[in-house]
Amino acid sequence: MGYPDRPGWLRYIQRTPYSDGVLYGSPTIENVGKPTIIEITAYNRRTFETARHNLIINIMSAEDFPLPYQAEFFIKNMNVEEMLASEVLGDFLGAVKNVWQPERLNAINITSALDRGGRVPLPINDMKEGVYVMVGADVPFSSCLREVENPQNQLRCSQEMEPVITCDKKFRTQFHIDWCKISLVDNTKQVSTYQEVIRGEGILPDGGEYKPPSDTLKSRDYYSDFLITLAVPSAIALVLFLILAYIMCCRREGVEKRNMQTPDLQLVHHSAIQKSTKELRDMSKNREIAWPLSTLPVFHPVTGEIVPPLHTDSYDNTSMPLMQTQQNLPHQTQIPQQQTAGEFRMTTFQRFEVNGIPEERKLTEAMNL
Repeated sequence: MGYPDRPGWLRYIQRTPYSDGVLYGSPTIENVGKPTIIEITAYNRRTFETARHNLIINIMSAEDFPLPYQAEFFIKNMNVEEMLASEVLGDFLGAVKNVWQPERLNAINITSALDRGGRVPLPINDMKEGVYVMVGADVPFSSCLREVENPQNQLRCSQEMEPVITCDKKFRTQFHIDWCKISLVDNTKQVSTYQEVIRGEGILPDGGEYKPPSDTLKSRDYYSDFLITLAVPSAIALVLFLILAYIMCCRREGVEKRNMQTPDLQLVHHSAIQKSTKELRDMSKNREIAWPLSTLPVFHPVTGEIVPPLHTDSYDNTSMPLMQTQQNLPHQTQIPQQQTAGEFRMTTFQRFEVNGIPEERKLTEAMNL
């Protein structure tokens, strides 16, 4: 009470909003003799009725009840809130008492496996998180508990095999204990590592008289620092700029030199592409102008002679069909050909002259009589 959160040694767990909440933990020596007041506030979700209760925890020193022999068990089939139930914890202490046979046996600490770095189990096969339970007694460990330190069992644990413990059947009915994770602590044999600090006289060795720096400082010239910091990088940047300008401007070959080294055929092709591009751009501005010359035939397909365009500039291109129909043009000859069953097919030829010699070329074959 009087603090924004609960003490660091006290933990709280509640699985679902409708399950019971559990406070658990083990105080340290610093908390001995200091009453801890926990203010608990609860409210009803249906009626929104609230209630408050102050829980006072009095912490007593463990030196009044010495338990020098301590054993920590890891129970795999339990969660921490299940183990904190008085019935379950009583059954576990009873099983340990049957194996250990002490005069006084108490639970010292109960910790979830997640607080020890364990992983959250998968939600299958009713898997549990596991819980560590440390118990203390006033008599040495029994022979059954000492079997864990057997070299054969240590070897089996290193190979991830279950050790052979004779008293495991007394726990197996309700508690599945991982005997490879059990730890036995005998506080009677522990040697204190505390070393008494030997304090000296607190006087430092004589290092002579202390001489503080003088109040008057010498003037310093920063002109050389300015040159090194600004002038030198600026000069280097200027030189690099001049070199780049010479390469980009003075080392250019020029258009005339480029045209002189380019073949005439490539120049003609390039000029034709530029001319066609210009005509297409002009057409996009005014669609009523004549067709571009690049779209008109220039050479005769047979003789290779230059021929005039198929239409003049005054030709009305709006009435021009997409596909020209077959007409009787000059230098055309129509020859009917007889087919089977009395059918005739009309074949059209166009007459050309190559080097003064007439030549007939078949154009279309489309009409059935």
